[in-house]
Amino acid sequence: MKDLYTEFVTKLKKLFGKFDEQHKRFEKSSNSEISRELGYSDAQFSRLINATATEGEYQRAIQNLDRILKVSHLQQELDKQGKPSQNWRQHQVWFVVSVCLVIALIVVFFLSSKDSATLSGDEPPRDHMLKWTFETSFINPYIKLNDLPQDCNYPCYKYQGKWELKNGYKIPFFRERNGFHYVATEVNMYARCMSEKSDVGDILEGFEYQKHEIWYDKRELPLDSFIVTDNRLQRFYQDLDFSTSRDFVRVATVHTFFRNEFSIDSTLIYRSGQVIGRDLEFVDNDILNEQFPKRNIVQDIENELNRIASNRLEDFSRPINCSPAEVPNLDFHQIQDGSEMSFDCQLTTNRMSFNYNKTFALTNQYIKNYCRTSD
Repeated sequence: MKDLYTEFVTKLKKLFGKFDEQHKRFEKSSNSEISRELGYSDAQFSRLINATATEGEYQRAIQNLDRILKVSHLQQELDKQGKPSQNWRQHQVWFVVSVCLVIALIVVFFLSSKDSATLSGDEPPRDHMLKWTFETSFINPYIKLNDLPQDCNYPCYKYQGKWELKNGYKIPFFRERNGFHYVATEVNMYARCMSEKSDVGDILEGFEYQKHEIWYDKRELPLDSFIVTDNRLQRFYQDLDFSTSRDFVRVATVHTFFRNEFSIDSTLIYRSGQVIGRDLEFVDNDILNEQFPKRNIVQDIENELNRIASNRLEDFSRPINCSPAEVPNLDFHQIQDGSEMSFDCQLTTNRMSFNYNKTFALTNQYIKNYCRTSD
């Protein structure tokens, strides 16, 4: 443990300067600032810096620092070569984002196993590494004002930033047994101009964390109870609050990483994309046993969830099928926090299609100022 602590501090010194051993502080930044930069809570970083963390926590922290230092080293090597060309800079941005995405996937799913090192109540949210990639100073994958063309004709620059799901939606599982429902509750998406793919600013890339829940209807009502003739889901179904009904029980949470591509023209936005990682987290048996007096029902539900995880969730991993959305504003320079992209989509489960709407709302725009022409 002493060796791991020493290695951890040594690597931090390379990023934050000299270390005061007595006061457990660094020269360049406060501990709170460092914890935010690294994606930790203050309590987590306090354990690490005060040598009270577990072996697993130190191992993961050192792995993360190694990746940060590697990216920093590559950036320094590029800077030594002088100012890169626009094309080279675009590829550099894409490389950095790719590295960060891999970090996010590895760390998130590694931490998803409930090992004793993270059961202290300070386990970070599943999207914390995605947030770190786009919200810290170590790596900034966004196109900046200085990178824009002289005429400012680069639509995607005002779309960059954080987008969230405006309204949740529900989709019933179409399978051999009724009663299971898929509920979208949270989306955090970070969008950046994909300059390495388009030099006219019409391609946007979005890395998206999705949180869905699987709910079980004790009545096991058939699908016909929720849909109309053209497989559209009835309004009352979307308005249902499962958490306030005694008929519905939450049985699992689904964590998903999704990569989007948005193609922007003058009036419409086209969305494509696919799942790049998913994790199914079961509700604890103790909680379910309180909802179902008969223990065999809980076991039966677990068996059904395993079948859903191994089969039906494949339907939710297929490339999305969405109609284009209208642009938030015909003058892209006027796009701002609160702007929306609303897509009418279809999801096919076991050869049956359901229509649903997914609306992204811009909550933290990266470039808030207008681009201004040089003349």
